[in-house]
Amino acid sequence: MPEARPSLEAGRILVATPSLLDPNFARTVVLLLDVDDNGALGVVLNRPSQVPVGEVLPGWSETAAEPPVLFSGGPVSPDSALAVAALAGADEDAEPVGFRKLYGEVGIVDLDTPPQLLAPALTQLRIFAGYAGWGTGQLLEEIEQEAWYVVPSLRADLFGTDAEGLWRRVLRRQPGEMAWASTRPLDPTMN
Repeated sequence: MPEARPSLEAGRILVATPSLLDPNFARTVVLLLDVDDNGALGVVLNRPSQVPVGEVLPGWSETAAEPPVLFSGGPVSPDSALAVAALAGADEDAEPVGFRKLYGEVGIVDLDTPPQLLAPALTQLRIFAGYAGWGTGQLLEEIEQEAWYVVPSLRADLFGTDAEGLWRRVLRRQPGEMAWASTRPLDPTMN
């Protein structure tokens, strides 16, 4: 059962419910990067592309987590790139040049920063083409319509190597009804 009043904040993840059939978001897991009175912004964590990071941003390819490809972050501005990374054992309050902390050791990387300045401070990096965005009240409305579950994220959700299995893994670790949703086939008539 989804939370009655979900906590929408950076670091939480949205998991598409089986009833969300929009091809942009069916069976996706979205990391929320920013939530405020104007809306919300996030990136889809489980849509790797076939495009190697090295083809688009060669300086960042060695820092990119496996698989080192661009991920489709969402339908908004698919020609732009956004990066999420984790700091390597840094001071809680320290933010290296080109890094904006979101929560814990996770933050957004300014890809215009020379990689040689920032890469040594990072342990993992994921680069997304595009992002997902919601206007004022839109995401809460979609949650009320039971399109999304809102759950805490784990670091493995952000940088894991099996993106295709992420939707099921996140649901399976949830209590009750959400765990059951992980077993629902794409086509319920095949059940």
